[in-house]
Amino acid sequence: MLAPRFTVALSLALLGACAQTPSSVTLEEKQQSQCPLSLQVGQQFILRLPSNPTTGFRWLLRDSAPQVLQSLGPEVYTNPEDAGLVGSAGVSTWRFQVAKAGSGQLALTYERPWEVGVVPAQRFNCTLNAQ
Repeated sequence: MLAPRFTVALSLALLGACAQTPSSVTLEEKQQSQCPLSLQVGQQFILRLPSNPTTGFRWLLRDSAPQVLQSLGPEVYTNPEDAGLVGSAGVSTWRFQVAKAGSGQLALTYERPWEVGVVPAQRFNCTLNAQ
């Protein structure tokens, strides 16, 4: 009789631990105030920033926090299908895997890459702490 109770308690404890750590974390520009951000090794980290490449502006990854993150591919740009306007803004998305414990800085600038010496239109910075 003791073994089934122990098994149930252990199962509930394991399920509770899994429920507390989401498998992925998404951060958007308007959530930058949540930085510094705490992550867990093994989680996916998704960054989504508003973008409009038809204006010549792009987000350039200046520091990808290689101390903690591993890229899962290049930037992916999507434009909402319901926008109905040529040249309307969309979203740039980057996907990472939290590979190592530690701290790192994720830094991007929104600029026209050919304009040398011009201050970026926007900056995105976030300190990441992985356990």
